[in-house]
Amino acid sequence: MAFPRSDVAGPSTAAPGAPAAAQASAAPTVVKIIVAGGFAVGKTTFIGSISDIDPLSTEAAMTEHSIGVDDAGGVSDQKTSTTVAMDFGRIALPGNLWLYLFGTPGQDRFLFMWDDLVRGAIGSVVLVDTDRLEQCFPAVDYFESRSIPFIVGINCFEGVAKHQLDDVREALAVPADVPMIYTDARSRAATKQTLVTLVQHAMARLAG
Repeated sequence: MAFPRSDVAGPSTAAPGAPAAAQASAAPTVVKIIVAGGFAVGKTTFIGSISDIDPLSTEAAMTEHSIGVDDAGGVSDQKTSTTVAMDFGRIALPGNLWLYLFGTPGQDRFLFMWDDLVRGAIGSVVLVDTDRLEQCFPAVDYFESRSIPFIVGINCFEGVAKHQLDDVREALAVPADVPMIYTDARSRAATKQTLVTLVQHAMARLAG
C-alpha cells in the first residue's frame, strides 16, 4: 500500500518503464515521521543516530530564566541545552523513497507547534524514559486524541531495560494494539528497527 505523500514534495513523474536515469531524476516519494516525547528523553539523539544528513537541530542553551517555566524532569544538572523548535533528519531508501524525521520540542510551552509539525505525517515514535514516565503522557494523549498511529519506544539509557513492557503499558494505559518496544536512541540499528516497527504499524492502520 502506498503511503500518502507529504506536501513537501510532489509525486514522481517517471513512468514505471522509464530509463533508470529518468527515474533517478524524478522527485522522491516522501514519508514524514514524528519523533515525540518528554524533555531530555532522547529525541535529538534518536534522529541524529539514523539521519543520512547532518540533522537540523534548533538547540538553545538552558539558562536560569527557564527555572519555574520549563519542567526539566529532574535532569537539569545533566542537560545544558534543549530543542526550542524542532529537530529534522532525513533517510534515503531504495526506490527513491525518503523518510523525513521531525522531532518535537519537549517543553509544554511549545505544544502549540505540534499541530503544524504532525501535518502530513504517517505516524509517530513516542520515546519514553521509564525514570520519568509522566513526561510522556502529553505525547501519548496527543496522538490518541487525533487517531494518529504511534508506537512507544522505551529508551534504554545505558543499555539497561529497567521495567517490563507489560508494566510500562499498564502504567501508561496504552491500548494493546499499540506496539511497544525497547530501543536505544544512540544505536543506529535500534533506531532503524524502531522506525520499521512504526511503518509496519502505520501500514496496518491504513489497510484497515
